[in-house]
Amino acid sequence: MSDKPRIPRFAELRKNPWLMLGFGFGSGLAPKAPGTFGTLLGWLAFLPLIVWAPSAAWMLFIIGLFAGNAICGKSSEYMKVHDHGGIVWDEFVGIWLVLLLLPVQNIWYWLAAFVVFRAFDIAKPWPIKWADEKLEGGFGIMFDDILAAVYSALVIWLGYLFVVMFL
Repeated sequence: MSDKPRIPRFAELRKNPWLMLGFGFGSGLAPKAPGTFGTLLGWLAFLPLIVWAPSAAWMLFIIGLFAGNAICGKSSEYMKVHDHGGIVWDEFVGIWLVLLLLPVQNIWYWLAAFVVFRAFDIAKPWPIKWADEKLEGGFGIMFDDILAAVYSALVIWLGYLFVVMFL
């Protein structure tokens, strides 16, 4: 796989369903910070499900998680780059998990989910960085974002418990 990734055109995504999903319906085509744009679209698209159909939100997350291995893997193979920056399906699924695990469903916690998830996904503390560098294929692309989501949920829960217990 090459070191310098090319950025596909939207027309290319329309012809390849794996790329359309992998590149987050085009959000991964952003010239700067595609992961943030992918997270934003995944966040915005998922919020109505969280509010009005939480069971459907869990189902979509589970389907997205298992399908993500193929979506990210096939997108990566097509682009000939492991974990191309524009492949943002992993960000979709990661932010969905954080949103599902929140202690309270309101705008403040949703905003915290977005910010904290992006912080962990960008900073990649151990073992997120290890997973990002060592794990291959679609699973490897997905797994570091799942770890970032778990870290994010834990931090938000700790903040919530601190507020409930001490303030």
